[in-house]
Amino acid sequence: MRKLLTWYAIYHNRRHRRTGHLFENRYKSIICDEDNYLLALIRYIHLNPIRAGMVKTLEELDRYPWSGHSAVMAKKECPWMDTDYVLLQFNDTKRRARNAYRKFVQEGVGMGRKPELTGGGLVRSLGGWSQVQSAQRKGQKTEYDERILGSGDFVTAIFKEAEEKQLRQFKLRRAGSTIEGIIRKECAAAGISDRELKNGSRRHVVSVTRMRIAWRGVEELGLTSAEIARNLGVCTSTITRAIEKEAGAV
Repeated sequence: MRKLLTWYAIYHNRRHRRTGHLFENRYKSIICDEDNYLLALIRYIHLNPIRAGMVKTLEELDRYPWSGHSAVMAKKECPWMDTDYVLLQFNDTKRRARNAYRKFVQEGVGMGRKPELTGGGLVRSLGGWSQVQSAQRKGQKTEYDERILGSGDFVTAIFKEAEEKQLRQFKLRRAGSTIEGIIRKECAAAGISDRELKNGSRRHVVSVTRMRIAWRGVEELGLTSAEIARNLGVCTSTITRAIEKEAGAV
């Protein structure tokens, strides 16, 4: 995303003969408590063009090309967006699901800004400033993190899961596990040479092995895509895609 936005900013500035930043803030992603926040968050994000005055009505939003809402409504094609997952939250039949989804979005048009969806971690976790102030008056404490959208219990569970993962990675590294060792084992299991692996071969067995190595490097050793890419002799984006594919298969 960083590279994409940087390249687009350079292209835009050259085309329009301007200088300076194009985007106000960097992109961001958060972990979401799906049961309690997913649909509210989808609606809030998809209504951004109306709140910003870029479109006036829901009918205009249905066809607005720069929002995921039009993809969910099947007014534009967006192959990388999992619209089916959104629709399944409303109904098993797509036509009924779209009608129910659109009604849900329409109900949110007049809600304005939602502090529990836009504020810092504590505001998100407790559901707004009034709940934060109430908890403070009562002397209550709760876990929070601006990267996580969910209750204090949800945040605590995420922290615990992350700690357990880091502990597993630490034990493996302490036991002598390395990316070089993973490469040797995976190549031996697949019956290929590390030379072919690092020469960028696109043979299916090589691609699958590269994907397995990338996944293990992240999960077992906590390595970055860039670190893994350097060891495999490929670009970082190749490793990122490999990890995404393996994650989807697990």
